[in-house]
Amino acid sequence: MITALALYGGALRRDTRLHVLDLAGRSLRHLDTGAWHRLRPGDRGVLDRCGGPTLDVGCGPGRLAAALGATGIAALGIDVSPTAVRLARRRGATAVHADVFGPVPGAGTWRHALLIDGNIGIGGDPARLLRRCAELVGSTGTVLVETDPPGTACWSGPVVLHDGDRESTPFPWALVAADRLGGPAAEAGLRVYETWHETGHEEGRWFTCLGR
Repeated sequence: MITALALYGGALRRDTRLHVLDLAGRSLRHLDTGAWHRLRPGDRGVLDRCGGPTLDVGCGPGRLAAALGATGIAALGIDVSPTAVRLARRRGATAVHADVFGPVPGAGTWRHALLIDGNIGIGGDPARLLRRCAELVGSTGTVLVETDPPGTACWSGPVVLHDGDRESTPFPWALVAADRLGGPAAEAGLRVYETWHETGHEEGRWFTCLGR
């Protein structure tokens, strides 16, 4: 069985779709890795809310970090996938191979942290992840989170990736709806500042800004 990182890295290189499945084989999410190589509808609302140094957690191929850097805003992408980091750097983003729960450059000094493209699920414990992001941005920073739509089911547990032919080893993940983010945010010492919904041409994506 292939590791999740290896399967993910291969999908990024080939711009292929991945399926996120629970251990019973139920589909939780489809990941269009090809879409992550260019700015997506809805990204502009996130970028416009970044007014200073920004940490892109789980940056993938670096579209957000690169876009911020191109406007003169200091931005760093971190990812546990070496392939993602290479692709981000090739795009022109500043990116390093790092785990959000381990040492991160500039910890406590970032003005914003991004958890986009489902990255609120990293580690399978949203409260723990948000607590860590709060540490990384310091007392005056904000955390910008993409969530599932309000009213959808929240979920956490082990998942696998499937590319149509191969299945990865399990890893922990979580799903959080927009109207349920306040709970884990409060556990992390954060509160909801703003929730916005990009409609129509913006793919119907939901986002929340958290701060102390």
